[in-house]
Amino acid sequence: MRWLTTVLALGALGVAGFVADKPVAAGQTVDLLAGDSLDGWGSFLADSSVKPEDVWSLKDGVLACKGQPFGYLYTKRAYRNFKLSVEWRWPPGTKPGNSGVLLRISGDAVSFLPKCAEAQLMGGHAGDIWGFYGYSLQGDPARMRKIENHAQLGTFIGVGLIKANEREPGEWNKYEITFEQDRLTLAVNGQKVNEATNCEILDGPIGLQSEGSEIQFRNVRLTELP
Repeated sequence: MRWLTTVLALGALGVAGFVADKPVAAGQTVDLLAGDSLDGWGSFLADSSVKPEDVWSLKDGVLACKGQPFGYLYTKRAYRNFKLSVEWRWPPGTKPGNSGVLLRISGDAVSFLPKCAEAQLMGGHAGDIWGFYGYSLQGDPARMRKIENHAQLGTFIGVGLIKANEREPGEWNKYEITFEQDRLTLAVNGQKVNEATNCEILDGPIGLQSEGSEIQFRNVRLTELP
């Protein structure tokens, strides 16, 4: 009940309501899914009538997301420079869908996403990088992407991955995300797949997205950098 009260209050506020707690000591690794509760996370759902626990559940270290409605969990702490490892899979028997790891979240959700950088998790595209609602970044000009007049997200930019390196559906994959000042580097299953530069430098929560598909996460571990 304490988790539910917290996430409902924060969800109504959006990310503007997050608490910037004392930062993790540089070099210390923390498990963001430690324990059996999501007390360290807030929640935003595009449909505010849906309860967060009807979308997200944590059991035996595995965080399951039903994918509907759209929205995201976000850490109550804000981070700027860090190494983040995230394991994910599409549940056995389901098809790869869509999700993402949200980075340096800034402000409230505008539609179903806030201003942020995203490490994409869409099946076949894990490693794409996107910047939403004015989040600025650059990359290899040959792989830069610009989407204009999206029905919900407006205009946004990104950097296409170098080469996909995802495992077969149902198997666990591992993201290794390094965000250091203005540089964002992504590796999938041990292989570097993308990099963005001149990224906007700011403190912000980290988020895990609900975007229409069932997905599972585990071993979400963060090491803060100086």
